[in-house]
Amino acid sequence: MRWALVKVCLAVTAMVVVAFAVPLGLVVQEMASDRAFSNAERQAATIGPTLSITTDPVQLRKAVESTQMGAARRMAVHVPAIGDSAPVSIGEGRAGERAVAETRRMGRATTAKVSGGGSALLQPTALGSGDIAVVEVFVPESEVSNGVATAWLVLAGVGLALIVGSVAVADRLGARLVRPAERLADAAHQLGEGRLGARVPEAGPKELRSAALAFNAMADQVVELLANERELAADLSHRLRTPLTVLRLNTASLGDGPAAEQTRAAVEQLEREVDTIIRTAREQRPANGLGGAGAGCDASEVIRDRMDFWSALAEDEGREVRLAGVDRTVRIPVARPELAAALDAMLGNVFRHTPEGTPFAVDVHDAGDAVIVLVSDAGPGISDPDAALRRGNDGDRDGSTGLGLDIVRRVAESTGGDVRLGRSVLGGTEVRVWIGLDGRSAGGPGAGRTGRGRRGNRRNRGRATP
Repeated sequence: MRWALVKVCLAVTAMVVVAFAVPLGLVVQEMASDRAFSNAERQAATIGPTLSITTDPVQLRKAVESTQMGAARRMAVHVPAIGDSAPVSIGEGRAGERAVAETRRMGRATTAKVSGGGSALLQPTALGSGDIAVVEVFVPESEVSNGVATAWLVLAGVGLALIVGSVAVADRLGARLVRPAERLADAAHQLGEGRLGARVPEAGPKELRSAALAFNAMADQVVELLANERELAADLSHRLRTPLTVLRLNTASLGDGPAAEQTRAAVEQLEREVDTIIRTAREQRPANGLGGAGAGCDASEVIRDRMDFWSALAEDEGREVRLAGVDRTVRIPVARPELAAALDAMLGNVFRHTPEGTPFAVDVHDAGDAVIVLVSDAGPGISDPDAALRRGNDGDRDGSTGLGLDIVRRVAESTGGDVRLGRSVLGGTEVRVWIGLDGRSAGGPGAGRTGRGRRGNRRNRGRATP
């Protein structure tokens, strides 16, 4: 399209230049010729008064030599025979007797080509005797074409400049039209190849800006739909582990026997299938799938709601539960379903990996620029927290999908925070989730270990439920 526009402008400008420059050049050439012969006529007219007074050769020669053309040996006077006197020619004639006789016969000025180049102007002049003398003025070719070559060069330069200027303007205009279209096509190809972050700058003509705006809106909608689909597949599947945890704990009290073993095997098989669904969905999950810009919830409300659910199971198992810091509103930039999924993952770990009767606690601290959620238990603890965080790369070791803490980590890192494992005040494991409120890097307590912890997070993107 860009080259086509350039070719159209080139053709149109070239035709306009030719249509105007060629006639103008011919006019200049004609004007130069007219100027040369007009000057010759004026020079010839200066001899007229002398011829009307006398035909004496001596006087005529003096009169001819006194003119500009005569001094340049470019003027001649041809006087016919008068009475008994013979014809007289003064000066250097170049036109020939035939051209002189023809001019005398016609009685008007004529021009004749001269051998060797140039032309001769033949001007008839009446004498007092009634005869006609002819004044000849030589006009060289250089005088006829004086300034014509320069005029043609100027016209050619102006025409070339117009053509180059039109091509440059057409190229810029074509680039303004084509580049947004190329960016739109490139972004469409990228989106078709699965690069969901492809967007088009809203630039160019109004129509292309509208197309770019529509494309970006479509791409955002595609990303949102895919993110929602993957979130639904991953999070709902992971939430199935909550009732599965209850089933697994209940099957432990069934005792021995074929029916009990079959029930436990069925629950374990169901857990494996759910784990496979979770892992597949989470591996395809986009990096920006944690609620998006503007998402948020009240952390205290979500924690109270989830603790109502888990408290019933804790009561059945004789676990003491302590909840602190949820008596006031604490807004965080995390979608409610994401925070609920993260809490379920941490609390599910407590029930899965600690004996019945083990107490646990959930604490919320508002640090001004961040919110810290602590989930602590009095269980046996984790001997190697770094290994627990790396367990996401180890498959199904000890029955874990490696995705419980991965969910928690993604929620924290989406806000600029992080996740740490340590020893709790109850004597067991403490999971500390740092949720940033202003998008800055994690800090606060334990910030001295942040560098090592963050590097570890980059090396090991997957994390497992301990």
